[in-house]
Amino acid sequence: MSALPPPTRPARIVPSARRAASLPLGWRIAALLAPILLLGAWGAWLVGHRAVTATAARIGSPAPDFTLTDLDGSSVRLADLAGRPVIVNFWASWCAPCVAEFPLLAAAAKAHAGDGLAVVGIIYDDRPGAARDFMARMGGTWPTLIDPGSAVARAYGIFGPPETFFIGRDGVVSGRQIGQLSAADLDRNLIGILHEENR
Repeated sequence: MSALPPPTRPARIVPSARRAASLPLGWRIAALLAPILLLGAWGAWLVGHRAVTATAARIGSPAPDFTLTDLDGSSVRLADLAGRPVIVNFWASWCAPCVAEFPLLAAAAKAHAGDGLAVVGIIYDDRPGAARDFMARMGGTWPTLIDPGSAVARAYGIFGPPETFFIGRDGVVSGRQIGQLSAADLDRNLIGILHEENR
């Protein structure tokens, strides 16, 4: 006489599955679609961002020109600095790496004033009042420009502050630093814009 198989127990529904099954159909559909929609939005952003950066300032290409107003209401145009080496620094007062690299930029501006070095700061996603207080506190002496709607930041393909561009006397981008500058980064890029024969 063969032994009977042990009785099978009904499948146990875990509480989370039981709760999910009790949700209205609309909520269950939304829960299924949410990850797909998020992936689609991320993909669209990535494609758009690549399209912007594809036309952004590139090393070896002319720097996109701009005309912006500084914190004192004066107009500053990049083209007016032609013939001078230029550092364009995108920064914000709330950005800790921007604070850390600021003394390096200040030292470079002072040390190379005789070489015609121009430093231009462009405020990125910050309030003009906060930027003005920051410059006064840190002893900044160069033009600090307001970028309405981040139009210039988009033209340069900025990811976020700090980002720094090094532009030669010929108006061509010689170097780009994404993130905080170190002393070595600054020295290496300054060689490219201060001494044309080394480019």
